[in-house]
Amino acid sequence: MKKIISVLAILVLALGVMSGCSKEDPNMTDSEYVQDKGTLVVGITDFAPMDYKDENGEWIGFDADMAKAFAESLGVSVEFKVINWDYKISELDAKGIDCVWNGMTIGDEVLAGMEVSNAYCKNAQVVVVKAQDAENYQTLDSIKELSFVVEAGSAGKKTAEANGLTYREAETQADTLLEVSSGTSQASIIDLLMAGAMIGEGTDYSDLAYTVSLTEEEYGVGFRKGSDLAEKLNQFFKDSYADGSMMKLAQTYGVQESVIAQ
Repeated sequence: MKKIISVLAILVLALGVMSGCSKEDPNMTDSEYVQDKGTLVVGITDFAPMDYKDENGEWIGFDADMAKAFAESLGVSVEFKVINWDYKISELDAKGIDCVWNGMTIGDEVLAGMEVSNAYCKNAQVVVVKAQDAENYQTLDSIKELSFVVEAGSAGKKTAEANGLTYREAETQADTLLEVSSGTSQASIIDLLMAGAMIGEGTDYSDLAYTVSLTEEEYGVGFRKGSDLAEKLNQFFKDSYADGSMMKLAQTYGVQESVIAQ
């Protein structure tokens, strides 16, 4: 009987230990949570020049490289996870990712659902059309009758809605460029930073051009609501701007004119 009781006691103890290991400490801060698991999971989309893959399949770009450096400052590794942009807030809340760092426009929805860092880049939403037609679409009135394609859940979609434009949705901004280039759609609305990197002479989309600028906006990084990581990133931005490393990375990807002083 004593032997049976001992075995049962060991089983109960083992189950207790296993339960303790799988249960997250409710008093743990977000930075402690990330450091405890040893990985900062960054939610992204394929969005040059901020997040995209090089010829070896590694994620690079201004945002990707800054995220790597921030993770290193926390003493953890970085993992990039491609997400559906429509569900970025729910991905954060479910802890599928730890932050959204992908040229994310700071707006009311983002501010309501996330803890957002200080703005670090300026941007705009611009209209992209076939280069041969660009001279015909230089004003807001001239684009009103075009059929647009926009990324689902993006600032481009919100801009199309705000201007009463006819649009349908694609999964990524890169997909919208492919549609305009192939003639499936007449125009798209994308981030100026992406337009500068991906269309025009010397790019894969030399047949495209951007014309009308519809908005002015700023980029921020989103964390779970109440996360202490936002303030840690703000300090990281200040330090990396002060020591020149932020601008050095920006120059690597041609976005130095968009960087906001920290």
